[in-house]
Amino acid sequence: MMTTSAVIFDLDGVLTDTAEFHFIAWQTTANKLGIDFSKEDNEKLKGVDRENSLKYILAKAQLTIDSTKFEQLLKEKNDHYLRLISTIDSSHLFDGVLTCFAALKKANIKIGLASASKNADLVINKLGIAEHFDFIGDAASVAKSKPAPDIFLSVAHGLQVAPKNCIGVEDAVAGVSAIKSANMFAVGIGEPQVLTQADIVFSNMSEFDFKLVLTALMLAVT
Repeated sequence: MMTTSAVIFDLDGVLTDTAEFHFIAWQTTANKLGIDFSKEDNEKLKGVDRENSLKYILAKAQLTIDSTKFEQLLKEKNDHYLRLISTIDSSHLFDGVLTCFAALKKANIKIGLASASKNADLVINKLGIAEHFDFIGDAASVAKSKPAPDIFLSVAHGLQVAPKNCIGVEDAVAGVSAIKSANMFAVGIGEPQVLTQADIVFSNMSEFDFKLVLTALMLAVT
């Protein structure tokens, strides 16, 4: 019988929302290049790492730049983003997150973080939740970003839990794909019609019900 030993969370859009900060920073970068960048574009970059996000923007205008300029733009965007998130504190944590963490700890379930953001450590410290995690994945240390399963597999390894005994929680299509590719049960946070690969979907973390997740997991494997 399958035993759930760990739950691995994405950060942006699941535990907090820094999407607006990413949007402002990416839009500034795109506009410098003479490229339009809309809210719809920003939605497509959910769960996508910094390098591939910039590649997406450049591809919109079929623009090619050299590696030096590419790295410079990445740095400028990240510096801008860091200035924007400097005001984040515990009040930016989504409702339901601490209740969820408490329920998992009570059930002796390990908690992991699998974020595409290289600023994840900074954000969770500013949110005041760093101590809740048993392992925090480093997006910079994996070969491929989401939708590849690398970050989720890396966190499972860090938690010393087999992937099949992990549950992943994501709000992005690329993230859910990564969870499924890692052979994990996928919990979506958002809209079922968007997160079609997820095994179960909650509209937000306030709705997250671990007992309901376990029931769905048991039904999925029987």
